[in-house]
Amino acid sequence: MIRPTRRAAFLFAALLPLPWLALSLNPGLWRYAFHPAILFLICLAADAVLARPRRPIEVTVHTPGVAYIGDSIEAAVTVTRTPSLYEAALDLSGDTESQLDLNPFPIQSRELLRIVPHRRGTLRLDSLWLRWSGPLRLMQQTRRFPIAREVAVIPNIYPARGDNLALYFRDALYGTKTQRDAGEGAEFESLRDYAPGQDSRFIDWKHSARHRKMLVREFRTERNHPVILAFDTGHLMREPVDGIPRLDHGINAGLLLARAALAAGDLVGSYSFDSRMRHYLQPGRGVHAFRQLQQSSAALAYTTDESNFTLGIAELQTRLRRRTLIVLFTDFIDTITAELLVENIRRVSARHLLVFVTIRDNLLPQIFETYPASASDVARAVLAGDFLRERSIVLEKLERLGIHCIDVPANQLSTALLNRYLLIKQRGLL
Repeated sequence: MIRPTRRAAFLFAALLPLPWLALSLNPGLWRYAFHPAILFLICLAADAVLARPRRPIEVTVHTPGVAYIGDSIEAAVTVTRTPSLYEAALDLSGDTESQLDLNPFPIQSRELLRIVPHRRGTLRLDSLWLRWSGPLRLMQQTRRFPIAREVAVIPNIYPARGDNLALYFRDALYGTKTQRDAGEGAEFESLRDYAPGQDSRFIDWKHSARHRKMLVREFRTERNHPVILAFDTGHLMREPVDGIPRLDHGINAGLLLARAALAAGDLVGSYSFDSRMRHYLQPGRGVHAFRQLQQSSAALAYTTDESNFTLGIAELQTRLRRRTLIVLFTDFIDTITAELLVENIRRVSARHLLVFVTIRDNLLPQIFETYPASASDVARAVLAGDFLRERSIVLEKLERLGIHCIDVPANQLSTALLNRYLLIKQRGLL
Protein backbone atom coordinates (compact mmCIF):
# COMPACT_ATOMS: atom_id res chain seq x y z
CA MET A 1 0.00 0.00 0.00
CA ILE A 2 1.37 3.40 -1.03
CA ARG A 3 0.15 6.67 0.41
CA PRO A 4 1.44 10.24 0.94
CA THR A 5 3.37 11.00 4.07
CA ARG A 6 2.54 13.68 6.61
CA ARG A 7 5.34 15.76 5.16
CA ALA A 8 3.66 15.64 1.73
CA ALA A 9 0.34 16.77 3.21
CA PHE A 10 1.97 19.74 4.95
CA LEU A 11 3.84 20.78 1.79
CA PHE A 12 0.71 20.54 -0.32
CA ALA A 13 -1.22 22.62 2.22
CA ALA A 14 1.55 25.21 2.16
CA LEU A 15 1.52 25.39 -1.68
CA LEU A 16 -2.24 25.92 -2.06
CA PRO A 17 -2.35 29.63 -1.01
CA LEU A 18 0.57 30.62 -3.29
CA PRO A 19 -1.34 30.65 -6.65
CA TRP A 20 -4.24 32.61 -5.13
CA LEU A 21 -1.86 35.08 -3.58
CA ALA A 22 -0.10 35.54 -6.94
CA LEU A 23 -3.43 36.02 -8.79
CA SER A 24 -4.56 38.61 -6.30
CA LEU A 25 -1.44 40.62 -7.10
CA ASN A 26 -1.38 40.02 -10.88
CA PRO A 27 -4.39 38.40 -12.63
CA GLY A 28 -2.30 37.83 -15.74
CA LEU A 29 -0.45 34.98 -14.02
CA TRP A 30 -3.47 32.69 -14.29
CA ARG A 31 -1.68 30.55 -16.91
CA TYR A 32 0.90 29.54 -14.28
CA ALA A 33 -1.50 29.09 -11.36
CA PHE A 34 -1.50 25.29 -11.50
CA HIS A 35 2.18 24.81 -12.21
CA PRO A 36 3.23 24.40 -8.53
CA ALA A 37 0.55 21.76 -7.98
CA ILE A 38 1.57 19.91 -11.15
CA LEU A 39 5.20 20.04 -10.12
CA PHE A 40 4.29 18.73 -6.68
CA LEU A 41 2.31 15.83 -8.21
CA ILE A 42 5.27 14.97 -10.44
CA CYS A 43 7.49 14.86 -7.33
CA LEU A 44 4.96 12.60 -5.61
CA ALA A 45 4.93 10.21 -8.57
CA ALA A 46 8.71 10.19 -8.81
CA ASP A 47 9.07 9.51 -5.08
CA ALA A 48 6.50 6.70 -5.30
CA VAL A 49 8.44 5.06 -8.12
CA LEU A 50 11.74 5.39 -6.28
CA ALA A 51 10.21 4.01 -3.09
CA ARG A 52 9.41 0.69 -4.72
CA PRO A 53 12.18 -1.82 -4.02
CA ARG A 54 14.01 -3.12 -7.04
CA ARG A 55 14.52 -6.55 -5.47
CA PRO A 56 12.19 -8.66 -3.28
CA ILE A 57 12.23 -8.01 0.45
CA GLU A 58 13.02 -10.98 2.69
CA VAL A 59 11.92 -10.99 6.33
CA THR A 60 12.92 -13.58 8.96
CA VAL A 61 12.02 -13.66 12.66
CA HIS A 62 13.81 -16.01 15.06
CA THR A 63 12.34 -16.70 18.52
CA PRO A 64 12.89 -19.42 21.13
CA GLY A 65 10.32 -22.19 21.15
CA VAL A 66 9.62 -21.85 24.88
CA ALA A 67 9.24 -18.77 27.08
CA TYR A 68 8.77 -18.48 30.83
CA ILE A 69 6.02 -16.29 32.21
CA GLY A 70 7.36 -12.98 33.49
CA ASP A 71 10.76 -13.44 31.79
CA SER A 72 11.63 -11.61 28.62
CA ILE A 73 12.54 -13.33 25.39
CA GLU A 74 14.42 -11.88 22.44
CA ALA A 75 13.00 -11.99 18.94
CA ALA A 76 15.59 -11.38 16.22
CA VAL A 77 14.04 -9.58 13.25
CA THR A 78 16.14 -9.59 10.09
CA VAL A 79 15.17 -7.67 6.95
CA THR A 80 17.24 -7.96 3.77
CA ARG A 81 17.23 -5.85 0.60
CA THR A 82 15.26 -3.01 2.10
CA PRO A 83 15.45 0.78 1.82
CA SER A 84 17.61 2.61 4.29
CA LEU A 85 14.73 4.31 6.09
CA TYR A 86 11.93 2.17 7.49
CA GLU A 87 10.10 1.17 10.63
CA ALA A 88 8.43 -2.09 11.63
CA ALA A 89 5.52 -3.30 13.76
CA LEU A 90 4.96 -6.82 15.07
CA ASP A 91 1.49 -8.39 15.39
CA LEU A 92 1.12 -10.54 18.52
CA SER A 93 -1.84 -12.71 19.46
CA GLY A 94 -2.67 -15.91 21.32
CA ASP A 95 -3.66 -16.88 24.83
CA THR A 96 -1.01 -14.85 26.59
CA GLU A 97 -0.76 -11.11 27.18
CA SER A 98 2.59 -9.85 25.97
CA GLN A 99 4.35 -6.54 26.01
CA LEU A 100 6.96 -5.07 23.69
CA ASP A 101 9.22 -2.20 24.65
CA LEU A 102 8.52 -0.41 21.34
CA ASN A 103 5.88 -1.22 18.75
CA PRO A 104 6.27 0.13 16.07
CA PHE A 105 10.05 0.23 16.29
CA PRO A 106 12.85 1.46 14.01
CA ILE A 107 14.85 -1.27 12.34
CA GLN A 108 18.11 -1.31 10.45
CA SER A 109 18.60 -4.68 8.73
CA ARG A 110 18.53 -6.53 12.10
CA GLU A 111 16.82 -5.72 15.39
CA LEU A 112 16.48 -7.59 18.71
CA LEU A 113 13.05 -7.16 20.31
CA ARG A 114 12.33 -7.85 23.98
CA ILE A 115 8.94 -9.51 24.51
CA VAL A 116 7.61 -10.09 28.04
CA PRO A 117 4.69 -12.58 28.31
CA HIS A 118 2.43 -12.02 31.33
CA ARG A 119 0.22 -15.12 31.05
CA ARG A 120 0.60 -18.79 30.28
CA GLY A 121 -0.51 -20.19 26.97
CA THR A 122 0.62 -19.81 23.37
CA LEU A 123 2.19 -16.61 22.10
CA ARG A 124 1.72 -16.18 18.35
CA LEU A 125 3.78 -13.88 16.15
CA ASP A 126 1.36 -13.46 13.26
CA SER A 127 2.99 -10.95 10.95
CA LEU A 128 5.53 -8.16 10.58
CA TRP A 129 4.56 -4.81 9.04
CA LEU A 130 7.23 -2.79 7.24
CA ARG A 131 6.88 0.86 6.28
CA TRP A 132 9.40 2.98 4.46
CA SER A 133 9.56 6.26 2.51
CA GLY A 134 11.06 7.36 -0.77
CA PRO A 135 14.14 9.56 -1.13
CA LEU A 136 12.04 12.75 -0.97
CA ARG A 137 10.02 11.40 1.98
CA LEU A 138 6.79 12.33 0.23
CA MET A 139 5.38 8.83 -0.34
CA GLN A 140 5.55 5.84 1.97
CA GLN A 141 4.90 2.19 1.29
CA THR A 142 3.56 -0.40 3.77
CA ARG A 143 3.73 -4.15 3.38
CA ARG A 144 2.69 -7.06 5.56
CA PHE A 145 4.88 -10.17 5.82
CA PRO A 146 3.30 -13.25 7.45
CA ILE A 147 5.42 -15.01 10.07
CA ALA A 148 3.17 -17.57 11.79
CA ARG A 149 5.52 -18.46 14.65
CA GLU A 150 4.36 -19.80 18.02
CA VAL A 151 6.05 -19.66 21.42
CA ALA A 152 4.81 -21.79 24.33
CA VAL A 153 4.65 -19.75 27.55
CA ILE A 154 5.09 -22.09 30.53
CA PRO A 155 5.42 -21.60 34.32
CA ASN A 156 8.67 -20.20 35.58
CA ILE A 157 10.74 -21.58 38.47
CA TYR A 158 14.06 -19.96 37.69
CA PRO A 159 13.78 -16.62 39.56
CA ALA A 160 13.67 -18.47 42.88
CA ARG A 161 16.94 -20.29 42.30
CA GLY A 162 18.97 -17.96 44.44
CA ASP A 163 21.91 -18.39 46.73
CA ASN A 164 19.59 -18.11 49.73
CA LEU A 165 18.03 -21.45 48.70
CA ALA A 166 21.20 -23.24 47.65
CA LEU A 167 22.88 -22.37 50.96
CA TYR A 168 20.48 -24.52 52.97
CA PHE A 169 19.12 -26.97 50.46
CA ARG A 170 21.83 -29.67 50.41
CA ASP A 171 21.88 -30.45 54.12
CA ALA A 172 18.27 -29.62 54.99
CA LEU A 173 16.79 -32.63 53.23
CA TYR A 174 19.01 -35.37 54.62
CA GLY A 175 21.15 -33.79 57.35
CA THR A 176 24.89 -34.03 57.97
CA LYS A 177 24.75 -36.30 61.05
CA THR A 178 23.64 -39.88 61.33
CA GLN A 179 22.10 -39.33 64.75
CA ARG A 180 18.84 -37.37 64.65
CA ASP A 181 17.51 -35.12 67.34
CA ALA A 182 14.04 -35.66 68.74
CA GLY A 183 11.39 -35.00 66.19
CA GLU A 184 13.74 -34.84 63.20
CA GLY A 185 13.22 -38.47 62.18
CA ALA A 186 10.12 -40.59 61.87
CA GLU A 187 11.37 -43.88 60.46
CA PHE A 188 13.37 -46.38 62.57
CA GLU A 189 16.82 -47.14 61.19
CA SER A 190 18.99 -49.06 63.70
CA LEU A 191 20.14 -49.55 67.30
CA ARG A 192 23.44 -48.40 68.69
CA ASP A 193 25.22 -48.23 72.03
CA TYR A 194 24.26 -45.41 74.30
CA ALA A 195 26.80 -42.59 74.63
CA PRO A 196 26.78 -39.89 77.30
CA GLY A 197 24.95 -36.81 76.12
CA GLN A 198 22.39 -38.58 73.96
CA ASP A 199 18.69 -37.99 74.55
CA SER A 200 17.38 -40.47 77.09
CA ARG A 201 13.99 -40.53 75.34
CA PHE A 202 15.55 -42.59 72.55
CA ILE A 203 16.67 -45.40 74.86
CA ASP A 204 15.14 -48.74 73.90
CA TRP A 205 14.58 -50.28 77.33
CA LYS A 206 13.32 -53.65 76.05
CA HIS A 207 16.38 -54.33 73.90
CA SER A 208 18.66 -52.85 76.55
CA ALA A 209 17.36 -55.39 79.08
CA ARG A 210 17.75 -58.23 76.57
CA HIS A 211 21.34 -57.34 75.65
CA ARG A 212 22.24 -56.12 79.18
CA LYS A 213 23.60 -52.81 77.91
CA MET A 214 22.12 -49.44 77.11
CA LEU A 215 20.88 -49.15 73.51
CA VAL A 216 19.34 -46.16 71.76
CA ARG A 217 17.20 -46.01 68.65
CA GLU A 218 18.33 -44.14 65.53
CA PHE A 219 15.85 -42.63 63.12
CA ARG A 220 15.92 -41.29 59.62
CA THR A 221 13.66 -38.94 57.77
CA GLU A 222 10.98 -40.59 55.69
CA ARG A 223 11.20 -39.91 51.97
CA ASN A 224 7.91 -41.19 50.67
CA HIS A 225 5.37 -38.66 51.90
CA PRO A 226 2.68 -37.57 49.42
CA VAL A 227 2.53 -33.85 48.64
CA ILE A 228 -0.42 -32.28 46.82
CA LEU A 229 -0.22 -28.84 45.19
CA ALA A 230 -3.83 -27.59 45.31
CA PHE A 231 -4.52 -24.56 43.12
CA ASP A 232 -7.61 -22.39 43.43
CA THR A 233 -8.33 -21.21 39.86
CA GLY A 234 -11.27 -18.95 40.77
CA HIS A 235 -11.70 -15.34 39.73
CA LEU A 236 -9.64 -13.94 42.61
CA MET A 237 -6.56 -15.79 41.34
CA ARG A 238 -6.83 -13.98 37.99
CA GLU A 239 -5.91 -10.65 39.58
CA PRO A 240 -2.37 -9.56 38.67
CA VAL A 241 0.31 -8.89 41.25
CA ASP A 242 3.48 -7.26 39.88
CA GLY A 243 2.07 -7.75 36.39
CA ILE A 244 1.53 -11.53 36.72
CA PRO A 245 -1.69 -13.26 37.89
CA ARG A 246 -1.73 -14.70 41.39
CA LEU A 247 -2.31 -18.16 39.94
CA ASP A 248 0.95 -18.04 38.00
CA HIS A 249 2.90 -16.88 41.06
CA GLY A 250 1.51 -19.91 42.87
CA ILE A 251 2.36 -22.26 40.00
CA ASN A 252 5.94 -21.00 39.85
CA ALA A 253 6.43 -21.49 43.59
CA GLY A 254 4.65 -24.85 43.52
CA LEU A 255 6.91 -26.22 40.80
CA LEU A 256 10.00 -25.20 42.74
CA LEU A 257 8.60 -26.96 45.80
CA ALA A 258 7.80 -30.01 43.66
CA ARG A 259 11.40 -30.22 42.46
CA ALA A 260 12.71 -30.06 46.02
CA ALA A 261 10.18 -32.63 47.26
CA LEU A 262 10.96 -35.04 44.44
CA ALA A 263 14.65 -34.67 45.16
CA ALA A 264 13.90 -35.55 48.80
CA GLY A 265 12.13 -38.76 47.74
CA ASP A 266 8.56 -37.58 48.32
CA LEU A 267 5.64 -38.11 45.97
CA VAL A 268 4.16 -34.96 44.42
CA GLY A 269 0.79 -34.48 42.68
CA SER A 270 -1.45 -31.56 41.80
CA TYR A 271 -5.11 -30.60 42.07
CA SER A 272 -7.14 -27.62 40.88
CA PHE A 273 -10.68 -26.41 41.45
CA ASP A 274 -12.95 -23.38 41.25
CA SER A 275 -16.71 -23.90 41.08
CA ARG A 276 -15.92 -27.59 40.50
CA MET A 277 -12.91 -29.85 40.33
CA ARG A 278 -10.80 -29.19 37.24
CA HIS A 279 -8.04 -31.78 37.37
CA TYR A 280 -6.27 -34.21 39.67
CA LEU A 281 -2.81 -35.68 39.17
CA GLN A 282 -1.92 -38.69 41.28
CA PRO A 283 1.27 -38.14 43.35
CA GLY A 284 4.31 -39.65 41.69
CA ARG A 285 8.07 -39.60 42.03
CA GLY A 286 11.03 -39.00 39.77
CA VAL A 287 11.76 -36.88 36.72
CA HIS A 288 8.71 -38.21 34.91
CA ALA A 289 6.44 -36.92 37.69
CA PHE A 290 7.95 -33.43 37.47
CA ARG A 291 7.40 -33.38 33.72
CA GLN A 292 3.76 -34.30 34.26
CA LEU A 293 3.44 -31.54 36.87
CA GLN A 294 4.80 -28.99 34.42
CA GLN A 295 2.40 -30.07 31.69
CA SER A 296 -0.65 -30.14 33.97
CA SER A 297 0.14 -26.76 35.55
CA ALA A 298 0.71 -25.15 32.15
CA ALA A 299 -2.78 -26.30 31.16
CA LEU A 300 -4.53 -24.61 34.12
CA ALA A 301 -7.05 -22.15 32.70
CA TYR A 302 -7.96 -18.70 33.99
CA THR A 303 -11.63 -18.80 34.99
CA THR A 304 -14.15 -16.25 36.23
CA ASP A 305 -16.06 -18.70 38.44
CA GLU A 306 -16.55 -18.27 42.18
CA SER A 307 -14.47 -20.75 44.15
CA ASN A 308 -16.51 -23.47 45.86
CA PHE A 309 -14.29 -24.47 48.78
CA THR A 310 -16.80 -26.96 50.19
CA LEU A 311 -16.93 -28.98 46.99
CA GLY A 312 -13.28 -28.52 46.05
CA ILE A 313 -11.72 -29.48 49.38
CA ALA A 314 -14.20 -32.31 50.00
CA GLU A 315 -13.45 -33.78 46.56
CA LEU A 316 -9.73 -33.65 47.27
CA GLN A 317 -10.14 -35.28 50.67
CA THR A 318 -11.97 -38.27 49.17
CA ARG A 319 -9.00 -38.94 46.87
CA LEU A 320 -6.37 -39.05 49.62
CA ARG A 321 -5.83 -42.41 51.30
CA ARG A 322 -2.99 -41.49 53.68
CA ARG A 323 -1.74 -38.47 55.57
CA THR A 324 -0.68 -35.88 52.99
CA LEU A 325 0.97 -32.51 52.90
CA ILE A 326 -1.55 -30.25 51.10
CA VAL A 327 -0.24 -26.92 49.83
CA LEU A 328 -3.30 -24.77 49.06
CA PHE A 329 -2.74 -21.71 46.85
CA THR A 330 -5.77 -19.45 47.18
CA ASP A 331 -6.91 -15.99 48.19
CA PHE A 332 -9.79 -14.29 49.99
CA ILE A 333 -11.08 -10.77 50.56
CA ASP A 334 -12.61 -10.54 54.04
CA THR A 335 -13.81 -12.66 56.94
CA ILE A 336 -17.28 -13.17 55.43
CA THR A 337 -16.00 -14.69 52.20
CA ALA A 338 -13.52 -16.78 54.19
CA GLU A 339 -16.04 -18.43 56.54
CA LEU A 340 -16.60 -21.49 54.35
CA LEU A 341 -12.90 -21.59 53.57
CA VAL A 342 -11.92 -21.75 57.26
CA GLU A 343 -14.60 -24.33 58.07
CA ASN A 344 -13.54 -26.73 55.31
CA ILE A 345 -9.86 -26.27 56.03
CA ARG A 346 -10.51 -27.12 59.69
CA ARG A 347 -12.04 -30.44 58.66
CA VAL A 348 -9.27 -31.46 56.32
CA SER A 349 -6.54 -30.43 58.77
CA ALA A 350 -7.78 -33.04 61.27
CA ARG A 351 -6.22 -35.76 59.11
CA HIS A 352 -3.75 -34.03 56.80
CA LEU A 353 -1.06 -31.39 57.16
CA LEU A 354 -2.06 -28.18 55.41
CA VAL A 355 0.00 -25.22 54.23
CA PHE A 356 -2.21 -22.21 53.42
CA VAL A 357 -0.50 -19.96 50.87
CA THR A 358 -1.67 -16.45 49.91
CA ILE A 359 0.09 -13.59 48.15
CA ARG A 360 0.25 -10.27 49.92
CA ASP A 361 -0.52 -7.36 47.61
CA ASN A 362 1.51 -4.23 48.33
CA LEU A 363 -1.32 -1.97 47.16
CA LEU A 364 -3.39 -2.09 50.37
CA PRO A 365 -0.47 -1.32 52.73
CA GLN A 366 0.60 1.47 50.41
CA ILE A 367 -2.88 3.04 50.46
CA PHE A 368 -3.11 2.63 54.23
CA GLU A 369 0.31 4.13 54.98
CA THR A 370 0.12 7.04 52.54
CA TYR A 371 -0.63 10.39 54.15
CA PRO A 372 -4.15 11.39 53.00
CA ALA A 373 -4.48 14.64 51.08
CA SER A 374 -8.27 14.70 50.76
CA ALA A 375 -11.42 13.18 52.20
CA SER A 376 -11.48 10.49 49.50
CA ASP A 377 -7.92 9.49 50.47
CA VAL A 378 -9.06 9.12 54.08
CA ALA A 379 -11.96 6.90 52.99
CA ARG A 380 -9.65 4.70 50.91
CA ALA A 381 -7.18 4.42 53.79
CA VAL A 382 -9.96 3.37 56.18
CA LEU A 383 -11.20 0.69 53.76
CA ALA A 384 -7.67 -0.56 53.18
CA GLY A 385 -7.10 -0.78 56.94
CA ASP A 386 -10.34 -2.76 57.36
CA PHE A 387 -9.31 -5.25 54.68
CA LEU A 388 -5.85 -5.68 56.22
CA ARG A 389 -7.33 -6.23 59.69
CA GLU A 390 -9.84 -8.79 58.46
CA ARG A 391 -7.13 -10.58 56.52
CA SER A 392 -4.98 -10.85 59.63
CA ILE A 393 -7.98 -12.16 61.62
CA VAL A 394 -8.48 -15.02 59.15
CA LEU A 395 -4.78 -15.92 59.14
CA GLU A 396 -4.63 -15.91 62.95
CA LYS A 397 -7.69 -18.15 63.10
CA LEU A 398 -6.06 -20.62 60.72
CA GLU A 399 -2.81 -20.63 62.68
CA ARG A 400 -4.72 -21.42 65.89
CA LEU A 401 -6.09 -24.49 64.08
CA GLY A 402 -2.52 -25.74 63.55
CA ILE A 403 -2.35 -24.75 59.88
CA HIS A 404 0.86 -23.39 58.42
CA CYS A 405 0.09 -19.99 56.88
CA ILE A 406 2.29 -18.18 54.36
CA ASP A 407 1.29 -14.63 53.46
CA VAL A 408 4.23 -12.90 51.77
CA PRO A 409 4.82 -10.67 48.73
CA ALA A 410 5.08 -12.37 45.37
CA ASN A 411 8.86 -12.02 45.10
CA GLN A 412 9.32 -13.87 48.42
CA LEU A 413 6.78 -16.64 47.87
CA SER A 414 9.07 -19.35 46.48
CA THR A 415 11.69 -18.90 49.19
CA ALA A 416 9.14 -18.84 52.03
CA LEU A 417 7.32 -21.92 50.74
CA LEU A 418 10.46 -23.98 50.27
CA ASN A 419 11.81 -23.03 53.70
CA ARG A 420 8.50 -24.00 55.29
CA TYR A 421 8.63 -27.39 53.55
CA LEU A 422 12.17 -27.98 54.81
CA LEU A 423 11.08 -27.04 58.32
CA ILE A 424 8.21 -29.55 58.16
CA LYS A 425 10.61 -32.24 56.99
CA GLN A 426 13.08 -31.55 59.78
CA ARG A 427 10.46 -31.64 62.50
CA GLY A 428 8.88 -34.80 61.15
CA LEU A 429 5.38 -33.31 61.17
CA LEU A 430 4.20 -35.68 58.46
